[in-house]
Amino acid sequence: MTEVASLLWQKGWAERNAGNISVSLADLKPSDLPDDFQPFFISLPETFPDVAGVSFIVSATNKRMRDLARQPMKNAIIIRITDDGNGYNIISHFGKTDLRPTSELYTHLAVHSMIARRQSPERVVMHSHITELAALTQLREFTDEKRLNRILWSMHPETRIFVPAGIGFVPYMLSGTVNAGKATVRALEDHQAAIWEKHGLFAIGGNLQETFDLADMLAKSASIYFLCRSAGQEPEGLTDSQMDELGKIKF
Repeated sequence: MTEVASLLWQKGWAERNAGNISVSLADLKPSDLPDDFQPFFISLPETFPDVAGVSFIVSATNKRMRDLARQPMKNAIIIRITDDGNGYNIISHFGKTDLRPTSELYTHLAVHSMIARRQSPERVVMHSHITELAALTQLREFTDEKRLNRILWSMHPETRIFVPAGIGFVPYMLSGTVNAGKATVRALEDHQAAIWEKHGLFAIGGNLQETFDLADMLAKSASIYFLCRSAGQEPEGLTDSQMDELGKIKF
C-alpha cells in the first residue's frame, strides 16, 4: 500500500489529499483482537450486509498519499464493519482517534459489497486523479463510453490485451455522495475500471500492484493520444481487425 501510494504521488495522480485506497482484509477475524479492546463505533448511511463482519484497511480522509507512503498507520486506519452491517469499528487504534476513513468510504463499501455478492476475487478499490483520463473527458466526444473505450484500446496494443472489458463511464456528479457511489457500482459491474467525468478513476483488482497497473495502462493510452494531438496530428490508432486479433490473446 505504501509503494502504490508513493507511485500515485510521483505520477501526479494524488495532489494534496486526493486519491483513496481500500483493501479487504477478509482473513482478519474478531478473535484476532485483544480481549480488552474497546472498539470505537461510527454509523453508516445505509446497511452493508454483504460485507458485514469484514475488515478493511482504508486511507484516511484529508491525508496525503505522499504521507501515507511514509507513515501508513498515521494516514490510514483499519475498520471492521459491524455484524449487522450498519456501521463500523475503528480497530487499528485503541480508544478514540481523530482519524476517519476517506470521504469516499460509501463508494468503496458499495463496490466491495458488489464484489462480495458476485464472489469475484478483487480485494482492492483504488481512486486516483489520473491527469490524462480527466483531460480526456474534458472533450465532449469522449463522454460517450463506447467512443472512450475505442480511443483507449486503439492507442496501445497492451490496453486491448490487459483491459479487455474496457472502462465504465460515470457522468459528472458531486463526489463523496451516495449517488456517486451507486453510479460507480453500476459502471464497475461489467468493468474493472470506471472514470468519473472530469475527475478521476476508480479501479478494482486482486491486489494493489495489479490495480495500479490497470490505471497505469489506461493513462498510457490517453497520454499517447494527447502526444499525437500535441504534434498537430490526429492519431491513426489500431484498426478494428487489429484490436479483434489482440482481443483473442489470453493471459
